[in-house]
Amino acid sequence: MQAEVTSSAPIETDAVIIGAGPVGLFAVFELGLVDIKCHLVDILDRAGGQCAELYPEKPIYDIPALPIVTGQELVDKLMEQIKPFGPAFHFSQRIDQLEKTPDGRFRLVTDAGTEFLAKVVVIAAGGGSFTPKRPPLPGIEAYEGKSVHYAVRRMEQWRGADVVIVGGGDSALDWTLNLQPIAKSLTLVHRRDEFRAAPHSVEKMRALVAEGKVRLLIGQATALSGAGGQLDAVTIKTKDGEERVPCTAMLPFFGLTMKLGPVADWGLNLEENLVPVDTERFETSTPRIFAIGDINTYPGKLKLILSGFHEGALMAQAAHRYIYPDKKLLFQYTTSSSSLQKKLGVR
Repeated sequence: MQAEVTSSAPIETDAVIIGAGPVGLFAVFELGLVDIKCHLVDILDRAGGQCAELYPEKPIYDIPALPIVTGQELVDKLMEQIKPFGPAFHFSQRIDQLEKTPDGRFRLVTDAGTEFLAKVVVIAAGGGSFTPKRPPLPGIEAYEGKSVHYAVRRMEQWRGADVVIVGGGDSALDWTLNLQPIAKSLTLVHRRDEFRAAPHSVEKMRALVAEGKVRLLIGQATALSGAGGQLDAVTIKTKDGEERVPCTAMLPFFGLTMKLGPVADWGLNLEENLVPVDTERFETSTPRIFAIGDINTYPGKLKLILSGFHEGALMAQAAHRYIYPDKKLLFQYTTSSSSLQKKLGVR
C-alpha cells in the first residue's frame, strides 16, 4: 500500500475521500473495483477513525460474518482488503477549502497546504472532528497523556495499575468490565447510582462490585494529586464527605464534543449538522460530492458501520458515471468476475 503522502504541487486524482475511518476505507475498495483512484485525508495521524482512536480494543459484534472483532482488527482487515488499489493517505490534515473549478473538478486544500484537484469528493468524516469532554478538575492538563487518558488504545498499559474510571455510559462500563481482570484495583465513580449503559453491562458491573472485585463510588471527582504528571490519588466527594482514592491512572468518559468543522461552510444544505443525501447515489445537494457514513442523513438512516458500507457501494456506482461518462458500467460479482479477481490479485 502506498505510504502517507506529502506534496507541494496540486495532486490530480479521480476521488478525494475525506475521512479514513472504516467507511472511508471500504469506499476505497468499492471505488477501486470500478477503476477509480483515491487519495484520503484524515485529521488523525493514522487510519481507522473513531474505531482506532476511541476503542481499538473494544469488541464490535455487528459486522457481517465477524461474530466479534475489535476496532483495530476491523481497521487492519480493511487496510489489507484495499491494498490492491494503492490509495494514498494524507494524515494529520484537515480539508479547509473546497471549491469548484471551471473545468468541473474540485479544488481542495488542507490546513497543511496540500492541494488536490479531484473529479469527485466523498465525505466520510463520521460526525466531524471530535474531542473528549474534559472533566472540570483543576490542573488536569498536567496529567493528560501520562496518567489521565480519554481512550483505551492498549489494554496492557493498565495491567497491574490502580485505575479510577469516571462516568456512567457505555464506555465507562465497558472498560470497567474489560480492565478489571488485569488491573491491580479498579474503582468506578459516577455522580448517581443510575447508569446510561447497556443493562447487561450494568448487571455485570454490579456483580463484580458484590464480589469485591470492583469498587463503586457514587459521587464526583473534585481534585487530583501527584507529581510530574503521575497521579497518586483522586479526591471523590460523596454524600458522606470527601475520600482520597489512591490510583495510578484515571479514565474519564464524559462523552465527546463533535465539531463539523469546515464542512459546514461548503454549501451542502445541512440539517442539524448532518449532510442530506439521496438514497440512490448518496450524493449531496452539490453534484459530484457524496456523503457516506455517520455524517449523512436520510429517512430511515441508521448510524451503523454496515450501513456506511452499503452507502459506499452505491456511491461508487454513481461516481463511475462522472469519472467515465462515456463508459457503460457492467455490474459484476467478485465471486465470478475474472476481471475483478485480477484487480484484487487473486487470479
